[in-house]
Amino acid sequence: MKGKCYIQGMAAISPQPTFEGDIFSAPLVHTDSNLLACIEPDYKPFVPGNSLRRMTRVLKMGLTTALKCLQESGVATPGPIITGTGKGSLQDTERFIKEIEDYKETALNPTPFIQSTYNSVNGLIALQQKCTAYNNTFVHRGFSFENALLDSMMLIQEGEPHTLTGAFEEITAEHFYIKSRIGYWKSESTDSRELYKHLSPGTIAGEGAVFFTLAGTPTQQSYAAISGFKMLYKPVPGKLTATLKNFTTHADLIVTGRNGDSNFEHYYQELDNCFPDTPQLPFKHLCGEYDTAGAFGLWLSAHILKAQQVPQQWFSMFNQLPEHINSILFYNHFYGEQHVMILLERV
Repeated sequence: MKGKCYIQGMAAISPQPTFEGDIFSAPLVHTDSNLLACIEPDYKPFVPGNSLRRMTRVLKMGLTTALKCLQESGVATPGPIITGTGKGSLQDTERFIKEIEDYKETALNPTPFIQSTYNSVNGLIALQQKCTAYNNTFVHRGFSFENALLDSMMLIQEGEPHTLTGAFEEITAEHFYIKSRIGYWKSESTDSRELYKHLSPGTIAGEGAVFFTLAGTPTQQSYAAISGFKMLYKPVPGKLTATLKNFTTHADLIVTGRNGDSNFEHYYQELDNCFPDTPQLPFKHLCGEYDTAGAFGLWLSAHILKAQQVPQQWFSMFNQLPEHINSILFYNHFYGEQHVMILLERV
């Protein structure tokens, strides 16, 4: 991508207390159940009570995060609304499938089917804000959020003043069990604070909703500039190293999606070899692993860049941090297939 876009506002609902308050004083939430579930806020200031009763978790989280993001950025009505999700509303999907079995495909309630569609969150945001602009949802596994971000950046370069860009994902007990059977999660109970010390197959599960207001011009409230963006699919040996070296020659800090999974640790070793002297901060002990976890990593990177500090209580195990952070290289991959590199610069 040529040119820059600027993060004007952000909001996140995650397993950490990220929705309200100061993240630099918020305590670290941890688990030893191999699953990090979101801390849900009070939705009533954002969504009417009669609507809340008909909405599932991912709809509440997605809509509320988007509205908080718009509120923070001072944008009354969003322009294009672009999101990414790997699974959409699992709760509604599971409910609809169960009703097919229970009612033998007769007298089915259409609500779970309607709300299980991937673009239901986008539709709710547009209805709530009376927005009739471009509206799109990408469902591309580990590239879901990244494709939404790429689409937003292209729209901004074409002249859109701002976009609402986000990602949302939820985990259910059934989905956690299914993925555990195919080795997605660690077989032993792992304290999330010790995640990177337990290098073994699998990782810990997570979920979250993150939204950004992106703009083509900076302001005093801008968090960061996105100056570089690269996606890489199933790189052959050596390809990642070559791509990283061509992508950037310097960053003050690297934020990574390292997650303690020994099956894919070699990718992060390539990163270590490319930037041996650059401090690294992994973030998956905060949010867990899921298709669009990269959105949380980008949210965290932008916060660090603007505040010029790291939430020490979340990263107490890391003490080699730069005094000044003018650029951050964000690198993440999803089970070795979808790789993304984003370069953030201080505004």
